[in-house]
Amino acid sequence: QVQLVESGGGLVQPGGSLRLSCAASGSIFSIYTMGWYRQAPGKQRELVAVITSRDNTNYADSVKGRFTISRDNAKNTVYLQMNSLKPEDTAVYYCNTQIRATYVATYWGQGTQVTVSS
Repeated sequence: QVQLVESGGGLVQPGGSLRLSCAASGSIFSIYTMGWYRQAPGKQRELVAVITSRDNTNYADSVKGRFTISRDNAKNTVYLQMNSLKPEDTAVYYCNTQIRATYVATYWGQGTQVTVSS
């Protein structure tokens, strides 16, 4: 059984920063691509950033230059450093990982709320 536990969301003023974490635990043989998605009220879930097992990264245009994704393979953890936050970044953020336990599957975190408001 594999579990993803997210942390780091909250309320922040425009221009502020937050750091999200997502830790995977359980019977993990290896972790491949890790990423963050977000879903704002009334909108579809969208990709924010992904990082491969070789540390190649890709970002949504809306967050380029402001957000940074990273991973710590020793801790089975992916991070999302969010700077210069805007009200339009308000959403529930979900981590998403491809993990090989007994087979390769995609797992989602439970989601963490990020609210950017003055």
